[in-house]
Amino acid sequence: MFTLRRWWDRHRLQIILASLALGSAAFLRQTEGAALYEAYRLLTFPFQPNLERKAALENAQIQELQQRLTELESQNQQLRSLVGYVAETKKSGITAPVVGRSADHWWQHIILGRGTQSGVQIGSIVMAPGGVVGRVIAVTPNTSRVLLLSDPSSRVGATVSRSRNMGYVRGQTSNRAIMEFFDKVPDVRQGDVITTSSLSKLFPAGLPIGRVQSIDLNKSPAPEAVIELSTPISFLEWAVVYPHKPSVQIAPSSTGSTNQNTGGSIPAQSEPIEPPL
Repeated sequence: MFTLRRWWDRHRLQIILASLALGSAAFLRQTEGAALYEAYRLLTFPFQPNLERKAALENAQIQELQQRLTELESQNQQLRSLVGYVAETKKSGITAPVVGRSADHWWQHIILGRGTQSGVQIGSIVMAPGGVVGRVIAVTPNTSRVLLLSDPSSRVGATVSRSRNMGYVRGQTSNRAIMEFFDKVPDVRQGDVITTSSLSKLFPAGLPIGRVQSIDLNKSPAPEAVIELSTPISFLEWAVVYPHKPSVQIAPSSTGSTNQNTGGSIPAQSEPIEPPL
């Protein structure tokens, strides 16, 4: 008994340390080292202040740059499309950004960031990839107001490209318009292309307007067709303005002969069209 006690006193520390080492090894094996990593993180954290905050800020900056790059790529694609469209028309157009749009008049008019200083005049035709957007009804030195085809007060002389039947297109505050025909039994089919008419006094002939979506030949007082406008008017960001002198005089607004005020109510102009006899 005395010998065992002496042996214990001599080797007690080694036995305790060995037991702790074996227990720790078994515990770390069961937790796959998670406890050791957590202890290391707690011990070293005071020497790494705001590390997570810094990483979060860097990640946010990276996301911002990626979003900016995506937006720039989108704008570049739109401008390339617009430049290609201008080249195809073989005419001298004025590229203009859409800088204003009223929520109350979303489908009625837009404000372009080009005015008389850039050569924009009242009566100029506004187009975009797809076809006609509308026409300029008021200008200032740096802006211009455009009456859209989708405005209910808009009336545009139109022709069915295939059959040459004529009528006029009026806006419906949406990406669809109504074409009312002059003939009582027009030759029109779903999918027919609709363009501006040679009888139009405000637009040159042959400009794309849209396609026939549906037809109502029994509509009174005249047959009608629903036209899907070919230009995405609802989300325009850029347009091209082409000088054009209408064959009818456009009445100026009450603010003066040059329509310098692009705000407020401006009387819309419609085609003075009469059906052929």
